[in-house]
Amino acid sequence: MELRDYVRVLRKQWRLIAVCAALAVTAVATITIRATPQYQATIKLFVSAQERTNDTATSAYQGGLFSQQRAKSYADLLSGPRVAEAVVSDLRLPMTPGQLQGKVSASALPDTVLLTASVTDPSPAQAQRLANAVGTQFAALVDQLERPPGGGPAPIKVAVVENARLPNSPISPKPARNVGLALVLGLLLGVGLAVLRESLDTTVKSVKELQERAETPVLGVIGFDPQARSRPLIVQVDRHAPRAEAFRQLRTNLQFIDIDHRPQSIVVTSSVSEEGKTTTTVNLAITLAQAGVSVALVEADLRRPRLAEYLGIEGAVGLTTVLIGQAELDDALQEWSCAGQRWGDAGLLVLPSGELPPNPAELLSSDGMAELLGELEKRVDLVLIDAPPLLPVTDAAVVSAIAAATILVVRQGGTKHEQVARAIEALRRVDVRLSGAVLNMVPAKGHDAYGYRFNYQSRPGDDAVAKCQ
Repeated sequence: MELRDYVRVLRKQWRLIAVCAALAVTAVATITIRATPQYQATIKLFVSAQERTNDTATSAYQGGLFSQQRAKSYADLLSGPRVAEAVVSDLRLPMTPGQLQGKVSASALPDTVLLTASVTDPSPAQAQRLANAVGTQFAALVDQLERPPGGGPAPIKVAVVENARLPNSPISPKPARNVGLALVLGLLLGVGLAVLRESLDTTVKSVKELQERAETPVLGVIGFDPQARSRPLIVQVDRHAPRAEAFRQLRTNLQFIDIDHRPQSIVVTSSVSEEGKTTTTVNLAITLAQAGVSVALVEADLRRPRLAEYLGIEGAVGLTTVLIGQAELDDALQEWSCAGQRWGDAGLLVLPSGELPPNPAELLSSDGMAELLGELEKRVDLVLIDAPPLLPVTDAAVVSAIAAATILVVRQGGTKHEQVARAIEALRRVDVRLSGAVLNMVPAKGHDAYGYRFNYQSRPGDDAVAKCQ
């Protein structure tokens, strides 16, 4: 992933990252508040070789080296069990030597003859008392260990040079440090989860992705409108609304499909259901009619037809009725307008589905369907066909084989790369090349939002009548 890809992931998944950081901070803050404060008292000890009357500079230097070597080995002894046993016995502590050992830490200062011992305890006074006792008992233990077998003074001794002071503040917990580390770790965890989540997300998320996956130009980008379910038609919203502007842009881009041989019939389909292909087809037809293009809108989805419902027309008589010879094309076609407004020379003609047949694919691949499509192409400038999704059934593929062009509607963040590839493969099997794609339901805000906005101001009379028939 490139840097801009990581930036895009962070912008998209910022909520996940924020939640991880908040959870980490909350958990650590809770633990910190409930933790028992610990105080630490420290003593400093000096290791020295015994002086002799005939010492020379050389022997004094050797004595210093001897003391440094002893200091390194004494560090383990200082925090060992023998000192702990002596302190527990001397102070009559209500703990075992092992428990006291867990409270003691010792170290030798590099290149010196100094030792430090620290004792940690919830009570500052107890920490001070234990530290001083450790120093006293350790000095006695060294004197005992270093004393020659025949008697006499030990060649080396340990003396406490700095007694433990009463600690004023606890060494743990440290709220600021803990919360800071929790915030950093929470952010890192959130970023990791965000990158993982994004890498596992194989849905189409941008125009660039769709172009690369479909290997076809993206003719339009339709923004997501939360009111589209209740008001699917663009004539039901402000004519300067972003969704209406997007369909006008799609209408313009249709002019660039196969300039030498302008298609007179276009199939609009999708990979799977719920991608908005029917609303896209209907609104594109309305937009074309508003521009003076005579359009015939055909409902070829003979399994789940929605066109008649959207347009508020009767769908019992339509495509299937004509194909089986129970009605003439002129009788089945319905002219649709909004609030009495008629567009173009022929207006907007609609051919609903008719009764649902048991064999949709056979009807759509019949000679009668090809003849019907040819007749409509003679009557209008453009025939738009709303076809079923490509992957569940073969209906859309067989209709695309007799139409002049095919457009694939893809839902941003909903359609997977694999589904787009399989849909294109389904068209290739019937020797159909995809003419273009439409990226639908693109967020109006956020990192996935398309790169332009339509700024508009409502004017008197702009609000369209919602009751169109």
